[in-house]
Amino acid sequence: MKRKATTVNRRPSIMVLGVGSFAHSAAQILQDNGAQVSTYLTRNYGHFPPSLVGPTYTQERFPNPCSLLKEKQVDLVLPMSIDWAQAPWKDELLAGKTPIFCPTGEGMRIERERDFARKLCHDFKIPFPKAHVAPNRLAAEKLLKQHARPYVIKNPLCSPTSPIHTILCETVEDTRSWLKNINYAEGVFLQEYMGRAEAGHIALISGGEIYPLVTNQEYKRAFSGDMGVVAGAPLGGLVEKDPGDKYGLARTLLNPLRPWFRAVNYHGPIQVTAVCRNRKWYVIEYNIRIGVTSGAMILRMLANPIETLLRTAQNKKLDLNFKPDWNFGCSVTLAGYGYPYVQQRGPQLPVETTGPFDPDCDVWWNEVARNGDGKLFTTGHRIADVIAFSPSLDGAIQKAYANIRKIRSLGSYHRVDIGRSLWPPGNS
Repeated sequence: MKRKATTVNRRPSIMVLGVGSFAHSAAQILQDNGAQVSTYLTRNYGHFPPSLVGPTYTQERFPNPCSLLKEKQVDLVLPMSIDWAQAPWKDELLAGKTPIFCPTGEGMRIERERDFARKLCHDFKIPFPKAHVAPNRLAAEKLLKQHARPYVIKNPLCSPTSPIHTILCETVEDTRSWLKNINYAEGVFLQEYMGRAEAGHIALISGGEIYPLVTNQEYKRAFSGDMGVVAGAPLGGLVEKDPGDKYGLARTLLNPLRPWFRAVNYHGPIQVTAVCRNRKWYVIEYNIRIGVTSGAMILRMLANPIETLLRTAQNKKLDLNFKPDWNFGCSVTLAGYGYPYVQQRGPQLPVETTGPFDPDCDVWWNEVARNGDGKLFTTGHRIADVIAFSPSLDGAIQKAYANIRKIRSLGSYHRVDIGRSLWPPGNS
């Protein structure tokens, strides 16, 4: 399918699909680098932050964004999630001429279908934990009896609206207890629990080649000490500039898939998350996005983010360039009242800042808005993501924490151990 090249002699136009801090960060960084940006709001919350950057369009007023792409002469669509591929307008989007920074068609299955990723790893001899799919509770409990080990419980199909969100079970009894209390509407995917020594790598696939970008770590549990439940989105993260694949994650877990990437014409981002056991990395999942915590850091660290996104979406060879002094990024999330137990809701609480943020630090607002007096207040459970950069890991961590302490909202909290646990890759 041919897609149009960027129109010359004008600023490239990019439309972000998303909400909250993820859309806010992508839009602002691309605008800072010279793009015209707009956001198509894909959910019913987190609308205010993207509006700080450029025009926003709601699903209610524009049920189909494809007309906007033509009207605004959009050069690139940048999805923050894979849920666009289930929208009623997805076929029209795919048939259009606007490049999408996301793999399409068969390439999407590597994230969307858990068991497909397992089979790919088997076919290409990539280590993957023992895993099973069960259609219902009876079958799941039978599998557990036959293959008694702790499992990570996942939905077989990956989606923001999946009936099962990831549950880490560390014993057989933990697993047995949870199998009595999950929604089997789409079945269940049981993946052997491999421990906590988790890390990842994010790369770009374009022109049939694999371009390593960063090694990353997402802090997925709700509380410091890597305690509590797995939250709906990570509570923080780290990235290390790593085009040379320092830790070998791309070499061992992505490079063997090159024949498949080429066969399905895969072009877009790829993130592999893995766990190290007995000095061996095992894939636990692939994602086809640049990551909810890592994306904003990657876009800031690239010297040419617009060109990189456009050329990837057009399936062209890449010439990656990073800013010279930003080797590490650290992201810390400020969670609001009741998080991660989102059934608990407090009032719309004021959000106060005690001073200006540092120039080499970003604050991306999430579920907040302004009242009639121009003051910020909470509209949900996640308030902001604070991100800092530095030549050193310690420098990035210190700056992120110094700046997140400048934000106050009643009942809010943040993890205090980002970078102090789970890093370097392979540590638990």
